[in-house]
Amino acid sequence: MAQSAIESTEAVWNTVTGCSKISAGCLNFYAERWCHRLKGLGQQKYRNGFRVTLHDDLVELPLQWRKPRLMFVNSVSDLFHEEVPLEIIKRVFDFMERADQHTFQILTKRAERLAQLGPHLQWPRGVSVENSKYITRIDHLRRTGTVLKFLSLEPLLGPIPGVDLTGINWVIVGGESGPKSRPMKKEWAISVRDQCLEAGIPFFFKQWGGRNKKKTGRILEGRTWDEIPSSQTTPDSLSSLALQTNNNEIGVNSR
Repeated sequence: MAQSAIESTEAVWNTVTGCSKISAGCLNFYAERWCHRLKGLGQQKYRNGFRVTLHDDLVELPLQWRKPRLMFVNSVSDLFHEEVPLEIIKRVFDFMERADQHTFQILTKRAERLAQLGPHLQWPRGVSVENSKYITRIDHLRRTGTVLKFLSLEPLLGPIPGVDLTGINWVIVGGESGPKSRPMKKEWAISVRDQCLEAGIPFFFKQWGGRNKKKTGRILEGRTWDEIPSSQTTPDSLSSLALQTNNNEIGVNSR
């Protein structure tokens, strides 16, 4: 487990590393470069590069951290990947329940499997949607029983007009970053923000992205947007999420 540079979380917990590409948003996923770099440095946990690898020895780590943290599950993989057995997913869920001092965030592009397994837990879960072609993922998310549902529209690669935000509690938007990043148009981000404002849903603008994301920054129309769900939208077990004020380097974004 490690501290995170992700703007919308505090720490990452990687019980699985590596993934495979299933849609346009995966093309330049930073984690592929990250995993290959760590493999080249001889780190044993990244010996398989970007191939899906299970790390059973890390599943119990949240119990060792007493201080409550907002924790992103598998920042360099997808917990709902088809190569991750159901038994492993259930074990991760079990330790999330036991380490109830933390709040966990789970993000996936494999919304169909999420919908199938969704009733197992109530932790915040979200889907990644990069353009209007994949908005059906939102429907799968809506069918899960989780109390707090969020969207990560990152990398935002096209307009997503008329999003049905029924049952959605939080929306994160960001541009792609890295050496081969594809640009995000300002009007795409503004459109999503305006839809959130109209629906009364917290909107978090993570980054413009590009080759130098620090240079392009996080300002959208003259200000930062760091909205998060309030305690009124979450049960007591998730209220720590509402207390945070605060994904493409170690990010929530490009699953």
